[in-house]
Amino acid sequence: MKKINVITIDGPSASGKGSLAKNIANQFGIDILDSGSLYRLYAYFTELKFDSVEIQNKISNEIKFELKDMSIDIKYKSKNISNEIRSEDIAKFASKLSTRSEVRQSLYSIQRNFYMQKGLVADGRDMGTVVFKDAKLKIFLTASIEERAKRRYLELQNRGQEVNMPDLMADIEQRDFKDRSRDLSPLFPADDAHIIDSSNMSAEEVFLCTKKLYEKEFY
Repeated sequence: MKKINVITIDGPSASGKGSLAKNIANQFGIDILDSGSLYRLYAYFTELKFDSVEIQNKISNEIKFELKDMSIDIKYKSKNISNEIRSEDIAKFASKLSTRSEVRQSLYSIQRNFYMQKGLVADGRDMGTVVFKDAKLKIFLTASIEERAKRRYLELQNRGQEVNMPDLMADIEQRDFKDRSRDLSPLFPADDAHIIDSSNMSAEEVFLCTKKLYEKEFY
């Protein structure tokens, strides 16, 4: 199988995939795919009563992703809807929708269309096992539930959202179980993935570890 210029970063909720992907994209000047945002957009438009065909068209043609330093702005009709699609309610609905075959199938081609020859970093849960099986470098990033809940707590607090730590931990545990036990694209490391446990690592340490792997594979 010919390898393509893609680095995939898979792993459970709040393991630091997004931050790592943005660091890689900024460092090496490559495109970025936050696959989770596509599922959240699907949930967002579903709540607005659009059907599947309309949703695919809107995500493909009417949504703009703008990487700014360590954040990705998501714009719809010139309006920044980033905070709206990153709410916990939308996240839960997106998680539910992601178990449906028709939803995943409709988003696969959109995800693959993000790839350009110059390179792509894609984070999600099945990037290395399903969407980009032929990626040059695959990372599976994980961390303890306690550490992931702490990270999510701080992230949501910084957005001005009210959060409860016990509820957050329970929600992450539930998501982990669903992600790993579902029949469709369950969460697990690809056979050729490098597994990084970031429980006791800073974001900088995770980035430097991944940077070495990237340079080994791409240069």
